[in-house]
Amino acid sequence: MKLRVERDVLAESVAWAARTLPSRPSLPVLAGLVLTASETGLTLSSFDYEVSARVDVPADVATPGTTLVSGRLLADIARSLPPQLVQIESEGTRISITCGRSSFTLPTLPVEDYPQLPVMPTASGTVPGGMFASAVAQVAIAAGRDDTLPTLTGIRMEIEGSSIILAATDRYRLAVREFIWSPQAPSVSSHALVPARTLADTAKSLADVDIVVIALSDGGAGEGLIGFEGHGRRTTTRLLDGEFPKYQSLLPTESAAVANVDTSALIEAVKRVALVAERNTPVRLEFEGAELTLRAGTGEDAKAVDVLESALDGDSIDIAFNPSYLLDGLAAVGTAVTRFSFTQQSRPAVLTGVSDDGTVSDAYKYLLMPVRLTG
Repeated sequence: MKLRVERDVLAESVAWAARTLPSRPSLPVLAGLVLTASETGLTLSSFDYEVSARVDVPADVATPGTTLVSGRLLADIARSLPPQLVQIESEGTRISITCGRSSFTLPTLPVEDYPQLPVMPTASGTVPGGMFASAVAQVAIAAGRDDTLPTLTGIRMEIEGSSIILAATDRYRLAVREFIWSPQAPSVSSHALVPARTLADTAKSLADVDIVVIALSDGGAGEGLIGFEGHGRRTTTRLLDGEFPKYQSLLPTESAAVANVDTSALIEAVKRVALVAERNTPVRLEFEGAELTLRAGTGEDAKAVDVLESALDGDSIDIAFNPSYLLDGLAAVGTAVTRFSFTQQSRPAVLTGVSDDGTVSDAYKYLLMPVRLTG
């Protein structure tokens, strides 16, 4: 194998393909990146039996071939090279990388021991990359991180015609986002439970792509596969098995009170009062009339109080939240004004966005469990 490629193109593509490499691979070869040179250019790929990544980049290929090298080491080297053409050449069990007056020689791994990448499922539809990345980011914050509860570490994707609903929960909060996409078949109806970390990372990496192709297999949860492709980049991941909670019943259909608050002002106020909140100590929000009072700290400990303007419609309410979870939701709402919808003090509140013209958007909902007040 012998080829030449632009340094920036190589560095970016290697970093993208190497991002899914396992930190503790079950087999040494799984820490490698496969470099395949052909008449069409250079392809870099990785696979750990769960997640695969593949990226195609233009290159001047003199001799086609395939080799396997340490992915993280190659990424570090590519990033450090000077801004000149890079020449890559395999020589038996080693590979040489030359750029200007810099050169490296790396040992290769046995490419014949590397697993075959899964086949990308048939395309199910397309969505703008920026919107997809934003929607996934809004929901991923609520996904569980406890691997002993694998079902909660996923994001449920529900597809009904031209609508996609994403949902995630860690039992303390629930995030739901609905958006429009362009399906291949107007009557498509499907669902999948996608690993949240993989989906969030993939969507973020495709945020600058005009159109992202979503490809969902028909294998069903557990045996199924989902793929995402855009701008020469392709990722697949196995779906999670298990039954996602029936989250629709958690979302209240009516509210006893609603309050609108300036989002950025509330974020800053929560951060301030949370400075005195010890680990797992909530921040208390008292909505009354045209004011919102935030409190943190109790007894002889340090205390903080902050007061903001708010517009309350309904009875006064005194409620407390985990400050980190509250800040996550406020940041995800993405509008200048956030609406809180309450039923009662002991029941979850729902955060939604209010547009500049005062319209409340139901496209994104962040349901947050309150913390029981002790005094």
